Amino acid sequence: MAAKKPAAKKPAAKKPAAKKPAAKKPAAKKPAAKPTAAKKPAAKKPAAKKPAAKKAAPKKPAVKRKPNAAFMKPMNISSTLAAVIGAAPQPRTEVTKKLWDYIKKNKLQDAINRRMINADEKLRAVFGGKKVVSMFEMTKLVSQHLK
Repeated sequence: MAAKKPAAKKPAAKKPAAKKPAAKKPAAKKPAAKPTAAKKPAAKKPAAKKPAAKKAAPKKPAVKRKPNAAFMKPMNISSTLAAVIGAAPQPRTEVTKKLWDYIKKNKLQDAINRRMINADEKLRAVFGGKKVVSMFEMTKLVSQHLK
């Protein structure tokens, strides 16, 4: 057993010796680091070119977007929803706009939590009898009145 303990001490002594050459290697790398530092400003110059490329990207959307045909298709409106926004067939986008106009005109949006809509008698029929509906649930409930 005594022979094993000195053997364990010898490798431990070799480890610090291995660290000394490792310390010399970073010293050799320091002069090499200066040219890399010189390369870093060169890397910044292409980064400056990238925002210029981003400026070119917004020019593409200047062309008028084509709306999705499914959203622009006139939908038939149920009689309960027609009492709120009108009976003429309208696309989904216009139905949503007119519904929000009605909500804002009659001040039906909750004062504290603006996501909630307090339904009046006409909207309660559209919302399936619910008094309070979230704006996200509203679109789901309104879509049942469109065919």
